[in-house]
Amino acid sequence: MKRLAVYCGSATPEDPRYMALAAEVGAALAQRGIGVVYGGGRLGLMGALAKAALDAGGEVIGVIPKAMVSREIANYDCTELIVVRTMHERKARFTDMSDGFLTLPGGVGTMDELWEAASWAQLGYHAKPVGLLNAFGFFDGLIAFIHHMVQVGFIRPAHAGIVMAEGELDLLLTRMDAHEQHTPIFRMKPEGL
Repeated sequence: MKRLAVYCGSATPEDPRYMALAAEVGAALAQRGIGVVYGGGRLGLMGALAKAALDAGGEVIGVIPKAMVSREIANYDCTELIVVRTMHERKARFTDMSDGFLTLPGGVGTMDELWEAASWAQLGYHAKPVGLLNAFGFFDGLIAFIHHMVQVGFIRPAHAGIVMAEGELDLLLTRMDAHEQHTPIFRMKPEGL
């Protein structure tokens, strides 16, 4: 994996562990020679991730919609900052520019990005690994819900492992690097990818 799209929150939680986690991930990816493609902002976990990756000599590509340049305070320190028109265009760029997807704690936007990466893998838009870093048990409820969707039959057994969840970054990256494509529902390609 040469580049990962990293999804995380633009908020700064009261618990300092989350900001520290984002910085640790940014530095660790840079040290492994893995570039970061992310939301292009300076705030919250996004900003901590990018700053740490850049400080460690890593490549950081920000992708931000024009309407969010001032709201998320665009990070012009990135190796490259790409301003797009829409959120859809942003997510398509994430998919096009990365070799996989790594999700850290975040809110609704982070979940949207995670679910789109997982859904597109299921449908065959891409064959890239989708990782979920379950630091501090943040995603325990989500992981349980994914298992519930499999048990009920809304996720096919062949797709139960699309979202790879681990509590430790090294283990998650090892699993993502060893990722083997599952059999998708369809073999599709979205326009522009």
